[in-house]
Amino acid sequence: MNDTHRPYQRCTNCVMDTSDSAITFDEHGVCDFCNDFYQNIQPSWQDKLKDPDLLRRTAEQIKAASKGRKYDCIIGMSGGVDSSYLCYVAKELMGLNPLVYSVDTGWNLNVAVENIERIVKALDLDMYTEVVDWNEMKDLQLAFFKSQVPYQDMPQDHSIFAGLPNYAVKSGSQNVRTGANSDPACIRPPEVWVYLDDLKMIRDIHHKFGTRPLKTFPLCGMVKYRVYYPIFKGMKRVAPLDMVEYNKEKVKLFLQEHFGWQPYENKHYENVFTRFYEGYYLPHKFGYDKRKCYFSNEILAGTMTREEALAELEQPPYDPQQMEEDKAYIAKKLGLTAEEFQTIIDGENKTFRDYRNSWGLIQFGTVVLRALGVEKKKFR
Repeated sequence: MNDTHRPYQRCTNCVMDTSDSAITFDEHGVCDFCNDFYQNIQPSWQDKLKDPDLLRRTAEQIKAASKGRKYDCIIGMSGGVDSSYLCYVAKELMGLNPLVYSVDTGWNLNVAVENIERIVKALDLDMYTEVVDWNEMKDLQLAFFKSQVPYQDMPQDHSIFAGLPNYAVKSGSQNVRTGANSDPACIRPPEVWVYLDDLKMIRDIHHKFGTRPLKTFPLCGMVKYRVYYPIFKGMKRVAPLDMVEYNKEKVKLFLQEHFGWQPYENKHYENVFTRFYEGYYLPHKFGYDKRKCYFSNEILAGTMTREEALAELEQPPYDPQQMEEDKAYIAKKLGLTAEEFQTIIDGENKTFRDYRNSWGLIQFGTVVLRALGVEKKKFR
C-alpha cells in the first residue's frame, strides 16, 4: 500500500511513486531509480554499444567453450518479446546453435505457446519443454495464497528461475543466454511488491500451508545459482541484448513481420495466472501496480513518453469482464470455491518478513555484486 506516513509524490522523470515506500527523490523530484540509471547503468550499457565487435567476440567465446557439444548454449523461452528476439540474435546474428528451454507451469495462454512454436520453427531450433507436476504446482500456489504475501507469482517464477540452470547443468550446457538487459529493464519492482526468489521463504510457506511434498518441483537457492553453478559447474550467464540496439517497439514489429509473433496486452500477460495476479490481485489487494515499473523502464529507454505512461495508468490494467472470468477460472483450477477465493483476497496482508527468509543474505550478496560491477540494477 502507499506509505501513509509520507505525502504522496511521483517522480518527475518517470512514473514511479510513493506506493514504493522506500523511494527517495532529489531536489528536482527525480527518483533514486532514475538517478541510479543515469549514473550507473546507462554509461555501462552505452559503452557496450560503442563496441560493435563485442557480439562477434562473445559468439566466438561461446563456440570455443561449447566445442564438441551438440548445442552452443541454452535459452529460456517464454514467448515474450525479449526471449523471442534473443533466439533470433543467438541464431542469426551470433551464428550459434542454441537449445530452447521452456517451462509449462499449467497456466500458459495459447498466444504464448504459439509464439514459441513460431520462433522455434522459423529458426529451426530444438526445444525442450519441462512440464511442472501440476499437483505440486497447485499445492505450492495454494500455500502462497494462504500465506497472504504479495508474491503470488513466485511458484511459477521459481520453477522457471530454477528449472533453466538446473537443466543447463544437468545437460552439460555451460552457457545460459538470458533475455535480461540493463537498459529497458533497470527498474525492477521493490521487494515489498515482488520479493526475490528466496528458497528459504518458499520452503517455510510450503511447510506451513502445503499438503504434499515437492518431489519433482524445480528448486534452486541463490547460493547454488550464484556460487556453486558458476564456480564449480562452469555455468556462465550472458545477456546478448545488452550488446545490440534494443528498441522494444521496433523489435515487436520486427518479430511480427518476420515470424508472425503476436504481442500481449501487457508485459507478462502471456499467462492467465500472471494476468490476473498483476492486473487485479496485486493492485487491488496491496495497491501495487507493476505497470509503473514497466512504463518507467520504457520512459528511460525512450520508447514511451511520461505523458503516455500517465495516460495508460488511468486505464484499468485489463478488461473487467476478462478479470472476472480469470478469477473464476483460477479459483476452479486451484480447487477453491468463489467464496473461499474471495476470503483469501480479503485476508490480512503479510510480507516476507512474516516468514523465514534469506533477506539479509540477499542484501549482502547484492552489495558485493554491485561493488564488483556484476550487478548494476538497483534493489530495494
